[in-house]
Amino acid sequence: MTMYANPRKTRSVKFLGPVELGTLVDDVLAIPEEIWDIENAGKPNQFAALDQTKHIIFRFVNHLDDWRESHNRSLWSDWQDRLLPILQQATKPYGYSNGSFPRIMLARMAPGGVIHPHRDAMPSAKWPHKIHVPLTTNDGVRFFVDPQTYQFKVGEAVEVNNLDVHAVVNEGKTHRIHLIFEYFDRDQPSWLDNPPA
Repeated sequence: MTMYANPRKTRSVKFLGPVELGTLVDDVLAIPEEIWDIENAGKPNQFAALDQTKHIIFRFVNHLDDWRESHNRSLWSDWQDRLLPILQQATKPYGYSNGSFPRIMLARMAPGGVIHPHRDAMPSAKWPHKIHVPLTTNDGVRFFVDPQTYQFKVGEAVEVNNLDVHAVVNEGKTHRIHLIFEYFDRDQPSWLDNPPA
């Protein structure tokens, strides 16, 4: 089956505006290293391009070939009240009345870390918007989305083109931590529902 991308997705980078983080940064920085290690070891996104970047996954798709069904993971109940207001602020510019978040996670890149150039090739990544909200960063962090290089600011929500080549380096001395999530409109017909002729 041909995998058609959502025509609403950005073709580069789309700045969605600042969001109010509240206590989230402090809450994330207080996560014990043991929790990072346990959650990262059991994460469902074990992809080589991510290298040593650690993840805490709150929600994830049931199958990598379909974004429409997802499930909560063990820490979601503890974090949803803190995360949902931020997700809702970040996605307000889309104006969807029936939006859904199939994947929600924290991604922590250590100093010297790298996410190798790659495309999100699985079918479930072709439809939802891929959104980043930086929680901590430094001047040495570079986010590459072909053909541009960006420095994203803490608290500024950004949709990135995950279907083109993208990569990240952290050449600074502190961790880079992003809240990363996907978002789509359940009322928008997709190629799974109505494939183009």
